[in-house]
Amino acid sequence: MVDFALTDEQKAIRDTARAFIADEIIPREPEALRRERQGEPGITSDERRELQIAAKKFGFWGLSTPEEYGGMDLPALTQALILTELGRTFVPFMFGGEADNILYVANESQRAEYLVPTIEGDRLSCFAITEPGAGSDAANIKTSARRDGDDWIINGEKTFITGGNDADFAIVIAVTDPEKGAHGGSTAFLVDRAKGWTSHFIQTMGEGGPASLVFEDVRVPASNVLGEIGQGFELGMRWIGKGRYLIPARALGAAERLLQMALDYANTRETFGKAIGVNQAIQWMIADSEVELEAARWLVLHAAWTVDQGRDARHSSSMAKLYGANMANHVVDRVLQIHGGMGYTRELPIERWYRETRLWRIFEGTDEMQRLIISRDLLRGYTKIGLD
Repeated sequence: MVDFALTDEQKAIRDTARAFIADEIIPREPEALRRERQGEPGITSDERRELQIAAKKFGFWGLSTPEEYGGMDLPALTQALILTELGRTFVPFMFGGEADNILYVANESQRAEYLVPTIEGDRLSCFAITEPGAGSDAANIKTSARRDGDDWIINGEKTFITGGNDADFAIVIAVTDPEKGAHGGSTAFLVDRAKGWTSHFIQTMGEGGPASLVFEDVRVPASNVLGEIGQGFELGMRWIGKGRYLIPARALGAAERLLQMALDYANTRETFGKAIGVNQAIQWMIADSEVELEAARWLVLHAAWTVDQGRDARHSSSMAKLYGANMANHVVDRVLQIHGGMGYTRELPIERWYRETRLWRIFEGTDEMQRLIISRDLLRGYTKIGLD
């Protein structure tokens, strides 16, 4: 018999994270909404840093960071539980002490200059692979890097780069051998903003916004190559793959909170002398949301468990990302419908969730890319149907 129970340690970590978020983060939501609707960040970098330091006192620092760098090095499943708790709020907060997973490929000098300061929060990075003509088709990147003595000169544009407006250095994937193409002919570079690249804010339907990065003859020393020359695409896919089960983990928390809002409203809002929760139409929306939420939960936890077992988690992570992101969109749409006109107003944060959840079906691999991965794995026999 399969045991689905969480361990006492997992429950303790989850509950501590839930308490911190309920006490320190969620109370900031009204102010975050007010700021965002005036075109300001919902939370400033100084406020985020202050909260991260406060969370560190609770033991939450570097969830995936190895212990040798002062992190918790938590199992993937425990990280998924914590991300679910973070998903209960729309305030853009993440626990500190983290660095991009591919930064650990850095050599000793690069670790001292980039990795350690990033973990400690003294430096901010962004990951740049997506381009105007290369979104889901990452192998079609055109940004180039050509050798010039002991340097590389980078030219090109990256777009939809998360954190690109604030980062002081970027991990840039550029083509270094056009004949081999992106797969075998691209390389990762650590590029300081001080070297001359610029960023431009991209306005979206959500709050905050990604950046467009422009590189015009940006000169980078050969010592700033991350990993090996020609390893760029591999590192890029490693970076993208890491987050696929964590995005739907966050979607779980959002859906849980939204569904509770729907339950509370259905039990108190009256029409024709009765609470709207007695209406079958409302009951079915609530029931469908709960079923989809629980189905997504086990897809996410299974993907995280697969990571912890040291197995190839790409297939299970793609299923979790595809279903979890869509689940959250279905739930928020039903919750808005249950609230009627009030749900459509800005007096409630439902519309804020509505716009944010829509992004989850696009970034870190679109729905269509997840379907392509899942079907390809089955058609080529990489994955079998049923339990293995």
